[in-house]
Amino acid sequence: MKKFLNNVDDVIRESLAGFTAAHRDIVRLGEESKFVRRRELKKGKVALISGGGSGHEPLHGGFVGHGMLDAACPGAVFTSPTPDQMAAAAQSVDTGGGVLYIVKNYEGDVMNFEMAAELAEGEVARVITDDDVAVEKSTWSTGRRGVAGTLVVEKIVGAAAEQGRNLEQCRALGERVNKATRSLGVALTSCTIPAAGKPTFQIGDAEMEFGVGIHGEPGRRRVPLAPARGIAQQMAEAIGGDFGTSRGACLLLVNGFGGTPAMELYLMYENLRAHFEKQGFSIARSLVGNYVTSLEMAGCSATITLLDDELTRLWDAPVHTAALRWGM
Repeated sequence: MKKFLNNVDDVIRESLAGFTAAHRDIVRLGEESKFVRRRELKKGKVALISGGGSGHEPLHGGFVGHGMLDAACPGAVFTSPTPDQMAAAAQSVDTGGGVLYIVKNYEGDVMNFEMAAELAEGEVARVITDDDVAVEKSTWSTGRRGVAGTLVVEKIVGAAAEQGRNLEQCRALGERVNKATRSLGVALTSCTIPAAGKPTFQIGDAEMEFGVGIHGEPGRRRVPLAPARGIAQQMAEAIGGDFGTSRGACLLLVNGFGGTPAMELYLMYENLRAHFEKQGFSIARSLVGNYVTSLEMAGCSATITLLDDELTRLWDAPVHTAALRWGM
């Protein structure tokens, strides 16, 4: 294992310190390093909080700021944050509008956010994201996993909260965006959790994991490596098939898992775009890059979110975070 480390036990604390120092105009570190919060809070606004295991950066801390999250709770690598982290974050950022938890559908995350809601003093609601079409049931989750589509929910609901919508309106919007979103990922290599010191899974040089989870969970099948156009076709068919007959204007997010260069991500975008358009999707908005990663795993995911005029306006609304910035 070759990684930039001092001590394995200190990696998250040191990384958070560096992140908040580098982006101190946007965020600050919460009490006892339990969470990252927005530096400037808006009185009476619904507070959006998300979180999950570290190792998926910039999710979630990189999306804290104007137009997205008010706080993010980082757990240990690939491990849910604890209820006291979430409760502390809620207390810190609730300015009277209530708190909306955005939770990826993993058993530990769901359970701990439920416990945090019970500890909360103010009004709390939640949205559970489950956009992964790879499998119905998988390691660590009951039903579909929440993956890169979580970013889309955070961005659109974050814009709505910024504009003054109330807690129930934000919750309902989050559910709506989640239902309009599908994702699927493909891994070419494994990743190495620092504390483990060895790859999470073994995969041959001529193989790929089709439908992999963001923690390296098994996907639909282990298949031979194929040219990019063939991989893109399989991904597009799986996502398009899950939408049934629903088609129309959409957002296409091509997300890297941390070890895939931008050149390859844009190549995959071009091939995915072509296949989705053949199916009748109209790519109205795009985003390409490493946003929901799996440490240094090589691979990518594709996410489609069906858009209407309202969702498009909210996607286009100004955002200023460490990882997403436009319109300001």
